[in-house]
Amino acid sequence: MVQQLTPTTDDIFYPESDGKPLADNTLQFELITTIKFGLEVRFKDDPNVFIAGDLLWYPVQGQPKINQAPDVMVVIGRPKGHRPSYKTWVEDNLNPQVTFEIASHTNTIKELEEDKLKFYQTHGVEEYYLFDPNRTKLKGWLRSSETLEPIPQMLGWVSPRLGITFDLVDSELVLYSPKVERFAIAVEV
Repeated sequence: MVQQLTPTTDDIFYPESDGKPLADNTLQFELITTIKFGLEVRFKDDPNVFIAGDLLWYPVQGQPKINQAPDVMVVIGRPKGHRPSYKTWVEDNLNPQVTFEIASHTNTIKELEEDKLKFYQTHGVEEYYLFDPNRTKLKGWLRSSETLEPIPQMLGWVSPRLGITFDLVDSELVLYSPKVERFAIAVEV
């Protein structure tokens, strides 16, 4: 008799990379890093806010094909520190509450506004922000019960979770901390 062995969840491989580049161009990279490091500065004194850029997130144990790598994600309630990936079940079952995507010329509207939106909605994200620098479009979605609903006006919008304000200045995304300090780009730092 041949016995079929089923892998345990300890035997399942969760890749640490999706094989895709962090960014497709210098502008996308600058925006991702500005948001990530601006949020790091915003929450520097809170040891339980984890912020990551382009990190694979696995929301379902035993299902490594269910994953996403947000350009920036924020998890309030988890400690800072390095991780090879973010596995919800290892992190006290806390999913990221806020995600950011910066569009590039290789992204499609379907990918960003349907597929990723559906993924984030399914896995409990409370706020999803999307900026397309090529079309100067800033969009956001806020959780209302079980769904992520479009935010009707993003200019001047203040994130309920992060306390940051969104604006467009000369067609560029600008984020402000609660003290009305603009997130600095790397060259300014």
